[in-house]
Amino acid sequence: MKKLDFLVGKWKGEAHIQRGPGEPVVLEQTEDAHYKLDGLVLVIEGTGRTKDGKTPLQALGIISYDDETGSYRMRAFNDGRFMETEVKLIDKGITWGFAAGQYRTSAVMRIDDHGDWIELHQIAVGADPPRKFMDLRVSRQK
Repeated sequence: MKKLDFLVGKWKGEAHIQRGPGEPVVLEQTEDAHYKLDGLVLVIEGTGRTKDGKTPLQALGIISYDDETGSYRMRAFNDGRFMETEVKLIDKGITWGFAAGQYRTSAVMRIDDHGDWIELHQIAVGADPPRKFMDLRVSRQK
């Protein structure tokens, strides 16, 4: 689990969500990542607020290491649903995704050269090519 230390902390910045045609919704985004149970799990809570204080984005992810398979697993909750997926480590980041029926998602999260947490989510429906539905950039708070 120590390989995920780069995520730990409180982060704040901006997110953009494309919920349909037109301009994306701009959110003030926070991410709070911390270990629980003596480092057994990493809990990540993301909250996106509009300028008028509404919270159209609330997500909670719990990452743990599966000793049997030698892989990281995440259970994530948002919009009244949950999913489970494998998390893969990449250079200064992680990737994950899932499929449900005709929907496929993929996400890439990295720490960039400035130390910011940047994330890109894409979705594909049926045979359509993937399209961006969310991106965010947050900076570690001191």
